[in-house]
Amino acid sequence: MPDSIVIIPTYNERENIERMIRKVFSLPHDFHILIVDDGSPDGTQSIVESLQIEYPDRLFMEKRKGKQGLGTAYIHGFKWCIARLYDFIFEMDADFSHNPNDLLRLRQACIDGADAAVGSRYIKGVNVVNWPMSRVLMSYFASVYVRMITGIDIQDFTAGFMCYKRKVLETVQLHKIKFVGYAFQIEMKYTAIKHGFKVVEVPIIFTDRTAGESKMSTRIFREAFLGVIQMRINSIFRKYPEG
Repeated sequence: MPDSIVIIPTYNERENIERMIRKVFSLPHDFHILIVDDGSPDGTQSIVESLQIEYPDRLFMEKRKGKQGLGTAYIHGFKWCIARLYDFIFEMDADFSHNPNDLLRLRQACIDGADAAVGSRYIKGVNVVNWPMSRVLMSYFASVYVRMITGIDIQDFTAGFMCYKRKVLETVQLHKIKFVGYAFQIEMKYTAIKHGFKVVEVPIIFTDRTAGESKMSTRIFREAFLGVIQMRINSIFRKYPEG
C-alpha cells in the first residue's frame, strides 16, 4: 500500500480541483488524495466523483454538510487517514498556492528525521507571490506574535502546507484541538512540539490563487490573535506525553 496521502479540503473549488488532482498524480511518487468537501454548491463534488472513476484506488472523498471550518475538515481527514495506516499525511490547499512539487520535499524532510515538515514562506526571507502588502505583513507578523507568546521558534506558524508522520497525529489527541479556522494551524504545530516531536521548516514559494475565491477573513485572523493567548494559558495546566 502507498505510504503517503494528501488531504485537500474544498469548498467551491471547481476551477482548480481537477488540475490539482492530476498534478499530484503526475508526481514521481505514488501519492493518494483525500478530498474533504464541505457541501460545495458549485459542482466540486461532481468533478471529483468523475475523476474517481479514472483513479478508483488513489482518489477518495469525504462529503460533509455545510461549511464547518478548516480545522474540523483536517481533523476529519486525519482520522480517516490514521485508520488506513498511511505513514505520511499531508495538508495542502486546492488552489495552487502550494506547489504540488514541494510535496516531495516535505516528505523527504520527514524521511530524513523530522516528525513534521512545514512548507515555510518565511524561513528564508518572505517568499510570497501576488499577495497585497497588507496581507503579507499581517501573515508575517502573526507568526512573530505567536513566537513571542509561545517562545517557540517556528518562522511560519500559520502555514497550511504540512507533512505529518502518522505517529504525530496519533499522539496529539485530536479531540483536544479546539480551533477551527486560521488558528488551527498554529495549535497543531504548537501541540506537536509540546509533545516533543521534531518540526522542521522547508522553504517554499507561496503563490496566491489565480482562480476561485479566497476563504480568508478578518474574523479568522481575530480568532488566531486571541486564541494564541488562550492556548498558551491552557498549556500551562496540560500534560503533553512524549510521542
